[in-house]
Amino acid sequence: MPRLSLRPLAAALPAALASVAHAQMAENTRAPDVVVQGRAPAEKLSLDVPVATGSRLNLTPRETPASVSVVDRDTIERRGAIDTQDILRSVPGITAAAPPGSAGSVFYRGFGAASLTQLFNGITVQYDAIAARPVDAWIYDRVEVIGGPSSFLYGAGAVGGAINYVTKLPVREADFGQARLSAGSYDTTQLALGLNRRLGDGEGVRNTARLDVNRSATNGFVDGNAREAWQVATSLLTDITPAVSHTLALEYQDERIERPYWGTPLLNPTLGDGAIRPDTRFENYNVRDGVYEQRVTWARSVLDVRLGEATTLRNTLYHYDAQRDYRNLEVYRFNALNTLVNRSAAFLQRHDQELTGNRLELTHAGHLGSLPSDWATGVDVSVNSQTRYPSSVNATFDSVNPVDFDPRGFYDVPGMTPGLRPDRTNRVQTVALFVENRTRLLPVLSLVTGLRHDRIDLEVFNQRTASATDPAYFQRVFEPTTGRLGLVWDVQPGAALYVQGSTAADPPAGILTTANFSQLRDFDLTTGRQVEAGGKFDVLDGRGAFTAAVYSITRKNLAVADPNNPGTTLPVGQQSSRGFELALALRVTRTVLAETNYAYTDAEFDQFTENVGGTAVSRAGNRPPNIPVHVANLWLAWDFARDWQLGGDARYVGGRYGNNANTVSDGDYTLFGGFLAWRGIRSTTITGRVRNLTDEVYAANITGTPMFWLGMPRTFEIAVQTTF
Repeated sequence: MPRLSLRPLAAALPAALASVAHAQMAENTRAPDVVVQGRAPAEKLSLDVPVATGSRLNLTPRETPASVSVVDRDTIERRGAIDTQDILRSVPGITAAAPPGSAGSVFYRGFGAASLTQLFNGITVQYDAIAARPVDAWIYDRVEVIGGPSSFLYGAGAVGGAINYVTKLPVREADFGQARLSAGSYDTTQLALGLNRRLGDGEGVRNTARLDVNRSATNGFVDGNAREAWQVATSLLTDITPAVSHTLALEYQDERIERPYWGTPLLNPTLGDGAIRPDTRFENYNVRDGVYEQRVTWARSVLDVRLGEATTLRNTLYHYDAQRDYRNLEVYRFNALNTLVNRSAAFLQRHDQELTGNRLELTHAGHLGSLPSDWATGVDVSVNSQTRYPSSVNATFDSVNPVDFDPRGFYDVPGMTPGLRPDRTNRVQTVALFVENRTRLLPVLSLVTGLRHDRIDLEVFNQRTASATDPAYFQRVFEPTTGRLGLVWDVQPGAALYVQGSTAADPPAGILTTANFSQLRDFDLTTGRQVEAGGKFDVLDGRGAFTAAVYSITRKNLAVADPNNPGTTLPVGQQSSRGFELALALRVTRTVLAETNYAYTDAEFDQFTENVGGTAVSRAGNRPPNIPVHVANLWLAWDFARDWQLGGDARYVGGRYGNNANTVSDGDYTLFGGFLAWRGIRSTTITGRVRNLTDEVYAANITGTPMFWLGMPRTFEIAVQTTF
């Protein structure tokens, strides 16, 4: 059992509602009002704006029997969030990192990316640990998060929670433009532009168009690690009649990373808190021509029809296409004397993935007998296909001086040759039926329920040599039913308590879009269950908002090594987590805004065995990798003079283990940052910002190799943002 420390409470006990309290967003087909970076704190914080991610019933966070966090555009800009993972640091308890082999690594409520659903505009690509790699923040309007099992909303794979990245869309009410230019440490630059225009006027059909373009580049803090990325998001909103509208949205992302940084080797012995050699902090042990590239295209067609005052219909047709390429040397370890670094694990890989689907939703506000009752129901159909092209050489390539070496080329690795050869194609067809209801049992008491049934048809085509453990073709059909049952009690105006139970379904090992025969065989999906209770309150006459939640989650039927035959697996494992989250946003004075959150997570393997060199070893009682017990955040913003704003932040993350055996770990760390913003030019803000003020050396992620994937050192940035 981990020791309980008061240090994180001192670092942040007041702040998880920052995001919820600032949730000032509009309907899914609209974007919020234009905001200017560094503006004065809002006059009133609110928990009473509808959030799409927590429910399809148009409920507000206060009306939803679950932890719901929203990081809106104003908060994103005030905190200077760089990308989607940077945005997530505003949510109580979430930690995130982007090591190249699992760049969508997000940890929440004791579970990792394979047990979290990361959505793009409400759509999952079912490959979150890889496909949900960080994307520059400019094109996103907000990020919405719901804690705990939520498969009843979005399908299999949401035991720990669901995260929804919502792209900017046209605003009907105004014509405007936005631009941002920034430069910072390590030759980091950003140039971004956004335009919103109403096309035509008068009666009849009306159109509003939006275009957002972002280009960023950096040389990175480790040697030779350069990144360039482009994002383009464009959309057209057409009001065909007062009751019918259509949104066509297209997005394109292009990212190239040269010589990706895979981590820094730990000094031997690699037991307990790991340590790096200080002079290797900025070294990159990848080959000279290492690369990661991705090209992503999204297309969405959203038709909204108001059938009456109480009934609406929405149809979303969507398509996703992605190609990801890797060419790297990925594993580095010190020799026994810590004098040389052994480099190994050359890996050449391509992912070709396509997803096409259609979601039809009907909502109706009516009555169940004499009780007010709102309904949402629909069907979601999708086909997800992915082919991977792996080629690897696991042997040690060479042993190099830790600080003076020739990185050499990828094809210098003996046995590694150019060319891509397909391995397996996984085809996942999903048909889902869902229904939600909110019925007011009493004027102050609501029953909120949800139910979803999926039929998931998985087909795997082996395009290499077939064997008993890897047949030429196999098929599995899964039919999970998941749901939520919750009560919300409006204790008084501005105060609500809730209790809920929810369930989820998850693959027993791996991810369905990459799973192989040995990971699934005759196994069914795992089951996840959560019980949660909490409250959401306005405080000090609306000057602040506070939320609290306590939860318990259990995930059963994990695939674990058979103690009697470690080469095979059994669906008998169990993992659980318990914890609580607190958050507060408070306008201390007319010019000072304070926001803080704190999360405590007690996660463990209840029943779990691992195959270690042919022997089944129990990991029961151990904590899952990369799960901290304590996470806390604090943000302050002060308008200390006319046109001037000063701010600071602190983030505490408790120590984590790097493997299931809990034999290697990192220490806890605290990061500090600050900014100074000047709004002396109309609609323009100039901001200077420093991150990691004390230049803390810390692990953003611990790999099982083990290596530390280090976080950014101290960096500086100056940015100019304007609205016109």
